Parts: sequence; structure tokens; C-alpha cells
Amino acid sequence: MAWLGHRSSARRAMAIMKRPVTVLGVWAASSLCLRALAVSVTPDELAQARSWVAAKFEAGPLAQPPFSFYCDGKPSADLLKSWPLNRAARKLDELRTQHTLTWNDPGTRLEVRCAAIEYNDFPTVEWTLYFKNAGTSDTPILADLLALDTRLERGTQGQYVLHHHKGTFVRADDFEPLSTVLPPNQKLRFAPPGGRPLGQVFPYFNVEWPGEGFIVVVGWPGQWAAEFARDEGAGLRVTAGQEQTHLSLRPGEEIRTPLIVLQFYKGDWLRAQNVWRRWMLAHNLPRRHGRLPEPMMPAVSGNQFPGLLCNEADEIRYIDRYVEEGIKITHWWMDAGWYVNKGDWTSTGTWEVDKGRFPRGLRYISDYAHARGIKLLVWFEPERVTAGSWLAEQHPEWVLGGKQGGLLNLGNPLAWQWLVNHFDKLITEQGIDFYRQDFNMDPLSYWRGRDAPDRQGITEIKHVQGYLAFWDELVRRHPDMLIDSCASGGHRNDLETLRRAVPLLRSDYIFDSVGEQCHTYGLAPWMPFYGTGFIDFNAYIVRSLMGTDTTLSCDARRKDLDWPLLRKLVAQWREVVSNYFGDFHPLTPYSLRNDAWMAWQFDRPEVGAGIVQAFRRAGCVSGATELKLRGLDRAANYLVTDLDLNQPRQMSGRELMEKGLRIEITDRPAAVVLKYEKLKAGNGPPAQGR
Repeated sequence: MAWLGHRSSARRAMAIMKRPVTVLGVWAASSLCLRALAVSVTPDELAQARSWVAAKFEAGPLAQPPFSFYCDGKPSADLLKSWPLNRAARKLDELRTQHTLTWNDPGTRLEVRCAAIEYNDFPTVEWTLYFKNAGTSDTPILADLLALDTRLERGTQGQYVLHHHKGTFVRADDFEPLSTVLPPNQKLRFAPPGGRPLGQVFPYFNVEWPGEGFIVVVGWPGQWAAEFARDEGAGLRVTAGQEQTHLSLRPGEEIRTPLIVLQFYKGDWLRAQNVWRRWMLAHNLPRRHGRLPEPMMPAVSGNQFPGLLCNEADEIRYIDRYVEEGIKITHWWMDAGWYVNKGDWTSTGTWEVDKGRFPRGLRYISDYAHARGIKLLVWFEPERVTAGSWLAEQHPEWVLGGKQGGLLNLGNPLAWQWLVNHFDKLITEQGIDFYRQDFNMDPLSYWRGRDAPDRQGITEIKHVQGYLAFWDELVRRHPDMLIDSCASGGHRNDLETLRRAVPLLRSDYIFDSVGEQCHTYGLAPWMPFYGTGFIDFNAYIVRSLMGTDTTLSCDARRKDLDWPLLRKLVAQWREVVSNYFGDFHPLTPYSLRNDAWMAWQFDRPEVGAGIVQAFRRAGCVSGATELKLRGLDRAANYLVTDLDLNQPRQMSGRELMEKGLRIEITDRPAAVVLKYEKLKAGNGPPAQGR
């Protein structure tokens, strides 16, 4: 939500779990058997993915498709055998091949299309289903559209273990990693409570069995559900899709299902997470002109003004203060409240600049920032409409909730066209460089309340399609502009969203150092770009939340702040921030306890560099810990430097990985950041710089 947004609270229960399961607990570094070598895809993994794609999508006898549905009460497994099938394949580029399977029902003219993409550099495949009515009358009822429906069989030895995470409850334990054994005749089901995909659950999973496994991810910025069900033997059925579908398609109407991604792996499941991170960087993180997003350090004033209602003079004053103090910020962040409202930032739906507080519009501020090498980032929340706003009063037919306010229906073509044109105009006229979209409401009741009995799920589908198309069109019109995906913090960071946006506020639970450490620990295995920020600061606070985006929310008007310390911490962040794009290795168990150590490593083996972050919490009585690093070259030597002490020491890769890196911290709570660089043969200078 808005930067001063940590007031929201979880309202409903987490996942629905049918029958008891055995909870193994959180990740423990002491029990890991990570490979010594740097992370890379193996030929066996690529071969396994290739074999699976060939069986499911290519010519020859067709195996059971990895999806299912019912049409007129009949299962797709029976129907598709009798429908004509057309297969096509084409190379999208050197690294991706698209496989398209299209079935046509001669009787109803229903077209079912599966568009799958095979990655040649990763053991990864994805697909989306499309259903189109090519006839002149309504289709029979389509129900239980499961974009993923597949079955695994393994040998009789060993267990299936599901590695999964909590979603956001707006608590310190947001994104907590969990591992659960799946015993015979048991199942585990997940679904968010209100239509936002990371609300209390997490649509990213890792299924492990002895010696191998696969990652399965559901990309759907709406109400998804996934189930992992064991049979009495060695089989596991995995299903996922939109939670509720029971609908007939009108003539000419087409809908889509959630995106499904499978990534196969051999060996250690945590190594597989770093393969996933690399795939995210290579193929998913939004690029502009072929470039990954650069690390960001925005500044925002939202926490210092009641109701978030600042004015032109306030914004300029803050920009000036950061310039005066020599703090190089990348963006000036104008948060909620700049628009016409009822005196409170929550009054949304009239998307016009408040000329009483900004007489020269936001353009004056953007020009002022641009002249100082700073870009402008501006907050919007188009989907939430309040009573009395322009949208509710002038176009209640666009709002699910009408004049009383509610959800702007992005499945309404007229509403969608107005939204695109109006926001495009605001971005252009006001000189906005970075578009931030928030979403502080649960949409599910609005979607389902709109559906007729024979159209259950259709409002959600059309809204999701409109939401994604809205962002795609904004970027088409503004090809240099990045998007921030905020939904009360991290409620809508599914894969479809993350292909279009970066999360600059990963959770609305902020400003708590232990919580921030745990959020990094939980999210880093899945998301290589995320952000959060701080108001008060010291080294422990700032290091607890450093990442690819770190936002300054200090009261910059205060000249009594410890500006020399802040300059030092900002300089240190800049020195190491590129490492956050590297592989992530947890070095201690996950823990919310105040008497624990927590530590992790970000490693970039391609350049022989990385960082280690270690935290001694306030109640931790032990002043030292030994951390065994991961992914290094055992035969090489490394130069290890504490950023505070700046006294480099030389250690071998073997020593760092087998004996460990000893870290001593006298104070508590306190944190250290150590960087390491691989030395050239002969113990010369570092092999490569940053």
C-alpha cells in the first residue's frame, strides 16, 4: 500500500490443509548438502526437461496433457482423444521454442489451445491454456479448468517433500520457508483468502524426492489454488489453476488460464532455487532496451505528513536536503495523496493532480528532480474506487460496487480504454519516469458477486486479462518506464506480475529489523529484485534490509540526523549492491528468535566475488559464529574484507567452505557485511572487478 502502509492486518486463515501432514520445519543450513561447485544447469537436467516436453507437446502418440477440464460434464481426458489436433512449433529466439497444440470440437466449435514455451538454456517449460468459442452459440459449461494436472511416479524409496512458503500476513513471518512431508493418502491444498495471489499463501513450490525434484509455479494475479495429493503408493498428483470456474463462453469470446511453470532438477533442492533465480534474471525480470533494472535508492517523504498530504514546497524541500547532504538518490518517490481526494490518501478514484497543493502540477517537481539527475516515481491505485470520487459518480457502471465505490472493472472495455488513455496522459504531462501501482483491497467478493450461475469465474478472468494488458499497453507507450508492483506491500507478486514489474515494497510489515532479515531470507530464493526501506537508521537497521532496492524514508528536513553515518552506509550499499543479483545461499537456519544469529551469502561465481551478511540479534549471547560458505572455488584464494574494518585477509576457498569464516561481533544487535574477491593465480590482485 502507501509507504506509510504497515497498518493493514491479515484477516483470514492461510492455506486450507486437508488431513494432517508432517511439518519438517524451517530451512536449516546444518542439514544441507550443497554442491561445492558454482550453480549451473546440468546436461541430465536439460535432457529430463527435453524428454518431458517431447512426451507432452511434440509429435507421436500423445501422452496425457498436463492439464484438465470438463466440458458439458465430460472430462477432457476423454474429449481430446476424439477432437482434431493441430501441432505447431516455432523458435522464438535462440533460447526458446514455442509449442502450440490446438484442439477443435467439431460440434460446439470450442477451440482449446495450449501455448507452451521450452527453454533451451534451462530445464524449464511453461504453458498457458486458451479457450475460444469459434461458433455462433454459447458453449456448453466449461468447469474445473486446471491449467496444471499432472502425476509423478517415483521408486518406493524415500518421501516426497514439499518446500513452500507463507505468503504475506503483514507480519515478521511473511514469506517464512517451510518444508512438509507428503505421506501416502494425504494432500495439501493452498489458496489465498481474497483474490490477491500472495495473500497468506505463496504460489511458488519446490517438490523434492530422493535425488531430484521439480519447481512448480502458478502465475495468476487473482484467485488461484494448488493441491498436492499423495495416493496410497508412490504417486503424487499436482493440480493448480483458477480456484473456481464454471462458465459458458459467448460467441467469439476467448479466455485464458493461469501461467504454469515447471523446472526440473537433479540433486539438491536448494541448488535448484539458484537455477530458478538465474532463470528469473535471464528470462523474466522486466528489461528496458535489453537491460536489467538497475539497483535503486529512492527517497520518499510519505511518513512525515499526516494523511500523506504534502505539497509542492514539501517535495522540493526534501529533494534539496538530499542534494545538500550529498546523498545521491536515484528517484524521488511521490507516494499516495497527490491527487484530488477528501483529505485522506485512501480517497481514490479522482485521478487529477490537486492543484491547491501542486499549482504547477507534478511536472514542476519532475523537472526539478530531472535537473538534479533524479527520476520521478509516482504512486497510483486505479482499481480501488471510493464513494464520491469522479469514477464512482460519473461512471458507476464501470465500478463493481457502483456509486458506493468498490473495484474498477478492468474487464469492461470502456473502463479499460479510459484508464489507459487517462494514465498515459498523466504520465506524459507530469513527466513520470516510474509508475507505482498499489492495490489495497481484496477483489474476490466483487468478482464472484458479479458472476451469473453459468459464468462463474468470468469476471475474475476478464479483470486479470485487463490488468496485464493495461500494464503492457503503458509500457508500449512508455518503453523507458518501469513499474512497481505494490498491493498492500507484497500481496500481488505472482510470476505474471513480476514479468512486468519489480516489487519496491515487498511487505507492509516494515521498520522491524528481525522481520526485514526474515523477509530477505524467505524471498531471495525466488525473487532476485525486491525492495523495502527505513525511517530511523543505524548500521544494523540498514543492513537488515539492504537489497536491490533500498528506500530512504528519513525526515530529511532534520539537520541533526547522523548524515555522515548515512553517507557511509549508502556508499557501502553502492559498493556491494551488484552482488544481490548473484546466487543466494542461506548460511544459518531461518529464525524469528531474538537470541539467534542469522546469515546468508550472495555469490557471483562468474566474476569471483560476493558478500556475506551476518546479524547478531539483541538477545544473542554468543559473540561469534562460524559460517561455511558455498559455491566457491576450493583451489582458489580469496580476499575477504569487512566493510567497516577495511582490513583484507586472504583465505582459501577450501578453508572458507570447510572450516568456515569466523565472524565476531561485540555489540548487539549488530551486523557486518563482508565482501570477497577471488585472487588471480599467484595471489595477485583480484581476478575481476565489479
